[in-house]
Amino acid sequence: MKKAVSLGLGAIIVLVLLLAGCGTEGAVNENEDQNEGEQVTASDGEDRTYAYDADPMDYEPIEPHKDLDQEPVPVKQERIGENEVNIEMTAQITDIEIAPGIEYKTWNFNGEVPGPLLVVQEGDWINFTLHNMDPAIPHSMDFHAVHTDPMTGFADVEPNESGTFRFQASSPGVFMNHCATDPVLSHIANGMHGVIIVMPADGFPTDDEVDREFVIVQNEWYKYNDLENMMNMPPRQVVFSAKTLEYMDDNEVDGYTFDGRNSNGTVTAISEDDPETVLYAKPGERIRMYINNVGPNEVASFHVIGSIMEDVYLDGNPENHLQGMQTVGLPASGGAVVEFVLKEEGSYSFVTHQFDHVSKGGVGTIIVNESGEPDGGSMMSH
Repeated sequence: MKKAVSLGLGAIIVLVLLLAGCGTEGAVNENEDQNEGEQVTASDGEDRTYAYDADPMDYEPIEPHKDLDQEPVPVKQERIGENEVNIEMTAQITDIEIAPGIEYKTWNFNGEVPGPLLVVQEGDWINFTLHNMDPAIPHSMDFHAVHTDPMTGFADVEPNESGTFRFQASSPGVFMNHCATDPVLSHIANGMHGVIIVMPADGFPTDDEVDREFVIVQNEWYKYNDLENMMNMPPRQVVFSAKTLEYMDDNEVDGYTFDGRNSNGTVTAISEDDPETVLYAKPGERIRMYINNVGPNEVASFHVIGSIMEDVYLDGNPENHLQGMQTVGLPASGGAVVEFVLKEEGSYSFVTHQFDHVSKGGVGTIIVNESGEPDGGSMMSH
């Protein structure tokens, strides 16, 4: 069998940078100046400089969080009736390495960024409890999957307190959930976001054809807790993560399981640079991905290099069925279910096709080999 060419994260980033350097000497000098810092006028009229090389001081936490690195509290999900589930989550402060050498004191749900994957059935009533372990800041939860009065259903939970809410997930889809406490942008960009999948009551038309299922989330990182930076600057990192149900017994909810390893939104997650979290499949298998772009600001253009998405369900709803898609556009908070086949052994990258975002980490990898597992077959990660 012909050996496929592999482009890992490092190679793709180098290629993007080389292409960016093509052109006149003036263009090269302009890029060099940009690397030193880009000056923009912020909304308050002040000039600020954005540097692509992050200064550790840019991640100095606010005073109430300085000595905090709270152990992740497991999420709890339990079905208590045919159409009723209890979900219990925790808002907390946890250190996460978002790129090599960069620790971010994240505001998060249950010690993960993005937060834990949630899965319910179409029509389920959700009894949701949020515990707030943050000693200084109120937090909340906005589920895009439900109908509720935001003032009551998504109300703030004060520090060291808990709140319980009830609503119905009446539409199928791959939905974002996030903290909705003001300023919302700061809470989301600091890490308070995640995904809830509402499985369709009658399934998808292609359910019987699918061999592997992954959940992939895209998010962005900015200067720590700097609202001006989040509003006016491009993201410093754009990253993918894979989410599973590892917190549940047998890694399943209502019989649903997902492949891959649970990971945080870091530059190397699910890339060939991280053999622990890179994805695997066998040649010819049909792969389904539940994808969501939690933003908070940028549009995503999801693309699998070396394949075509044969079936796509926009927002994860079976009614929104498209076929033969090369790229799927996802607005901030937008989701989709995409299905494709990787026909040959090799190393396949999936990216957001905004290639400036690829150079900042927006790439993942599926290793396709004979066994569909690590250390198997003739094509390996390297």
